[in-house]
Amino acid sequence: MRKWFQYILIAASSFPMTVLASQEGLDKADNAFMMISTALVIFMIVPGIALFYGGLLRSKNVLSLMAQTTVILALVSVIWIVYGYSLAFSEGNAFFGGFSLVMLKGITVESLSATIPQFVHVAFQGAFACLTVALVIGALGERIKFSAVLIFTVIWTTFAYLPMAHMVWGGGILSQDGALDFAGGTVVHINAAVAGLVGAYLLGHRTGLGKEAIKPHNLPMVFMGTSILFIGWFGFNAGSAGSADGIAALAFVNTVAAASGAILSWTLAEWIFRDKPSLLGACSGCLAGLVGVTPAAGTVGVGGALIIGLLSGIAGLWGVVILKRKLRVDDVCDVFGVHGVCGILGCLLTGVFTSSSLGGSGFAEGITMLKQVGIQAFSILVCVVWTAVVAFIAFMVAAKTSGLRIGVEKEREGLDITSHGESAYN
Repeated sequence: MRKWFQYILIAASSFPMTVLASQEGLDKADNAFMMISTALVIFMIVPGIALFYGGLLRSKNVLSLMAQTTVILALVSVIWIVYGYSLAFSEGNAFFGGFSLVMLKGITVESLSATIPQFVHVAFQGAFACLTVALVIGALGERIKFSAVLIFTVIWTTFAYLPMAHMVWGGGILSQDGALDFAGGTVVHINAAVAGLVGAYLLGHRTGLGKEAIKPHNLPMVFMGTSILFIGWFGFNAGSAGSADGIAALAFVNTVAAASGAILSWTLAEWIFRDKPSLLGACSGCLAGLVGVTPAAGTVGVGGALIIGLLSGIAGLWGVVILKRKLRVDDVCDVFGVHGVCGILGCLLTGVFTSSSLGGSGFAEGITMLKQVGIQAFSILVCVVWTAVVAFIAFMVAAKTSGLRIGVEKEREGLDITSHGESAYN
């Protein structure tokens, strides 16, 4: 009996290797690179976003944000497996894919996406979907019901994220139009930022805002989250090359260049106009540069990435200090000020610095810089309008079914206790 059991174990352990070894076109280096990149993107969500956003909130709400982030990761992953990947990346129309890959039907260990197993492509793109939804909740913190977050997640993922992913990366209308978005300027950052802005308006200001001090409760936690996001972004940007090649290397260096430029420009501007350079400003500048270079990482030269980063630092500071005040919105973690403003800037500048005359990879045949910038602007417009409409509907459905906002007394006590029955600190 023991001998037969050993035979079974040997057969089970060797079968996948035998199948994969026989695959023509599979590149094991690309496969390893993309699996590591996928893990890095997931690492950006839990714990990266959870720590970054959690540190920006008050101590009585930090666990609620972490719970929302964790459950969003799980819920969107299930949606992605059941029908999300199919609607985003199978053949369909200009806006949605079809249902041919529902429950990943037909994808086997022998299925390839370029030089990697298609299962790895499923996982990598699924991590992007999870991260995008997790970004939204930074604008909604300290007052939204947990049930409303879940309802919003299902509706918005289905009708906003999936079609945007298909339109830009899945062969839909924007990719056919020639829009450049290497790693998610429209699909991820602008998409999430506009949804967060709509939700923040519908929720209204937090109780006591403007009348009492509301400050981040743990800046070391913010720094830790920023560090994780920075490291994870290498998987996010370089991994979007889909292969361990020169484009991935370019995206890797561009990520460093843009983040560094934005940290310096944000810090210097804050030092000049607000007297003191802050750690929070340096962390915010880092994210601003990373967001700005995301759509451009694999198509612009290093000099272009550095300029995008320098400009993103200034634009991000303007977004969270001046624009936020003009909009009169309580965007708790400055999702729109950083991801929206810098995402829009980065998408437009992608149309500039992709030019071969400026060190980029060059435009498609017959496309001038002016025309490419116009294409980029159109893709931004489509993204803003589409996600704003879907987000409004999603939040209104949540409001009508579960209610959108917790009561004033529960808000004052904190979501950690009133919504989850636990507290971060004793």
